[in-house]
Amino acid sequence: MIPRYSRPEMSDIWTPESKFRIWFEIEAHACDAQAALGVIPKEAAAAVWERGAFEVERIDEIERETRHDVIAFLTNLAEHVGPEARFVHQGMTSSDVLDTCFSVQLTRAADILLGDLDGLLAALKKRALEYAQTLTIGRSHGIHAEPTTFGLKLAGHYAEFARNKDRLIAARADIASCAISGAVGTFANIDPAVEAHVAKKLGLSVEPVSTQVIPRDRHAMFFATLGVIASSVERLAVEIRHLQRSEVREAEEYFSPGQKGSSAMPHKRNPVLTENITGLARIVRSHVGPALENVTLWHERDISHSSVERMIGPDGTITLDFMLARLTGVIEKLVVYPQNMKRNLDALGGLVHSQRILLALTQAGMSREDAYEAVQRNAMDVWRNGGDFLAALTADKAIAAHMTGGELAEFFDLGYHTRHVETIFARVFGED
Repeated sequence: MIPRYSRPEMSDIWTPESKFRIWFEIEAHACDAQAALGVIPKEAAAAVWERGAFEVERIDEIERETRHDVIAFLTNLAEHVGPEARFVHQGMTSSDVLDTCFSVQLTRAADILLGDLDGLLAALKKRALEYAQTLTIGRSHGIHAEPTTFGLKLAGHYAEFARNKDRLIAARADIASCAISGAVGTFANIDPAVEAHVAKKLGLSVEPVSTQVIPRDRHAMFFATLGVIASSVERLAVEIRHLQRSEVREAEEYFSPGQKGSSAMPHKRNPVLTENITGLARIVRSHVGPALENVTLWHERDISHSSVERMIGPDGTITLDFMLARLTGVIEKLVVYPQNMKRNLDALGGLVHSQRILLALTQAGMSREDAYEAVQRNAMDVWRNGGDFLAALTADKAIAAHMTGGELAEFFDLGYHTRHVETIFARVFGED
């Protein structure tokens, strides 16, 4: 991933230095387990830890000749360890190193993403509580529907990201798998105790059945989870972009001193951060298809998945890390305009109360069909020509036969729509 959309902690997981360090730890821990079993001398295992080292440039140089990255690494490692290096990689195959390393990298990446989600959840909760009772118009199909509160809108996104956190926790557990089972996964030349030891040292679980590679359904679920989270990020980003439209102006991204919105028009305040997030969500989701296709490998294993994972592993996690951090910043600094929310809420002259009037008329004795026709007839006149919905209803003879103007006015109370806010908040945030 390009530096523009990268943050250091996540990027560091995917550097060649970090990857080869994990490879070294896998091999060294395996040597310890082999020594404990009496397969290799204890002095050899100690030598690997004491003298083990590598140089990325040297590994690349060797790989240009061998065309095999694990052999290149082991060759470079042997240059430092000396004669005892002949005991390294005993009974192992390349996938033992590659797959276990990838599991370590993805679990570390998941831990950072879980921290990102915690930060976003905290920001959403704070702003949701801040605007719990701030009335705004709820929309369906982009059209005014009924009143809600801005806090409730944010609470809905909080609940979604809380679900995403649970999904990522499960995906992390699923991907935290270690395979040190040798060629075709039968443990023919290595004891299962070695796998158990390496797994424990690296904080992984053992893969129950390996075909030499860890089954890729685990990885497919992991990247699918990243795709779902990216879509949730985009959903909130798109809502903010809608709210920032000039015709709406209910909320907008913070516009910092000295910031410029357009090279041509000095008045512009564009939602560039959330537009950026929307674009990056497409990148993360684009990784889901290849990850699903990686599940199917020829005759138990091949390396068609390898080239895919070398790209989607770093790009997917780095991009989502950046997106979550950016969205958290947007929410923390989001500029909210309650006065504009009230203006928009009143823009249709009270039409947002049409359902209450419909229900009230049915309670007063009108058939639902007649009540719907009467309310809609007056609503469409106000929609087209403007005016006051309550006044139009009061003047309607069919409606007046069932309800007085004063009785109708009681159903235009905005507080009616907020009376269950605390109940919903308790469901989302808990009783506290």
